[in-house]
Amino acid sequence: MRGADEQPGSMFSYVSLEDRVPADHPLRAIRRITDRALAQLSPRFDAIYVQFGRPSVAPEKLLRALLLQALYTIRSERQLMERLDFDLLFRWFVGLGIDDPVWSPTTFTKNRDRLLDGDIAAAFFQAVLIHAETARLLSEEHFTVDGTLLEAWASQKSFRPRDEEPPMGGGANPTVNFHGQRRRNATHQSRTDPDARLYKKATGREARLGYLGHVLLEHRSGLIVDTRVTPADGHGERDAALLMVQDIPGRHRITIAADKGIAKDLLASLNYAPGKRYEDFTSSTDKVAEYGLGALIGVVAVKKLGLIGMLGLFLVKVWKLAAVAIAAGAAAVRRFLRKGGGDQAAA
Repeated sequence: MRGADEQPGSMFSYVSLEDRVPADHPLRAIRRITDRALAQLSPRFDAIYVQFGRPSVAPEKLLRALLLQALYTIRSERQLMERLDFDLLFRWFVGLGIDDPVWSPTTFTKNRDRLLDGDIAAAFFQAVLIHAETARLLSEEHFTVDGTLLEAWASQKSFRPRDEEPPMGGGANPTVNFHGQRRRNATHQSRTDPDARLYKKATGREARLGYLGHVLLEHRSGLIVDTRVTPADGHGERDAALLMVQDIPGRHRITIAADKGIAKDLLASLNYAPGKRYEDFTSSTDKVAEYGLGALIGVVAVKKLGLIGMLGLFLVKVWKLAAVAIAAGAAAVRRFLRKGGGDQAAA
């Protein structure tokens, strides 16, 4: 029997939002960690809000909504509020009931800026990091530094000479035409985002207005343990990597993985303990160090040369043993041939 396509105008639901979310949904684990971190930030929330007046949007709900915006790559606050209005999963995660009204995008943006100005975002990150460290999810010895280009919300047409008057006309700057002009950060500046700089991520790629974002990841669980944002210039990635490495707590031995250019800059900027540098190597006493350095060079050569290079490297390392083995083999063959010749003569 075919069911009827009924369109009810109103509905009463007796199923709570908690029951609608599956028990194994990934957001449940994220919600538990988030609530534990927000509970630690409650005293800081009290410090940035006054004790009188009309209640504002709860900062805990704002941070949960911002987390959803990052996890689901929602481009704007307006789209986030639209999704929050009809998505029951979003309502459950933020802490809104089925009938609760959502906030206007302007109210959400204003309250968000208040939290960011109070360094709440950084404190929230540290609170989540403490939870990961308590659960023994973080490595204290092996790390990776990496960076990427964060594009600014500024158009290429806004990147104008510093001493130039604003163009006539509104809209999308129809009178601006920068094609064929030589534009540099020293002489030009964005009218929309003055701190953004023109930057090329790689040779042959187009230049974009933006900033450089940097992360420090640990190797046990692949979690980000530190972040930095710097101006888009040729030294931001190196400086941020050095700062993040120096902020690693403790004085124990660590390993750092990085791009080739950054690794060279890090090696040149770090301070080594006396007696631990390659310049302090003494061939007469440091036999272990000699072997370790040779093995390191050998592994790099094998990666470059392949199987043939590996065989050649092995022969170079053990040439004395190889010469003795070849001489012994030749002597055995010679004795065998002489014995065979003598047997034939006797016959």
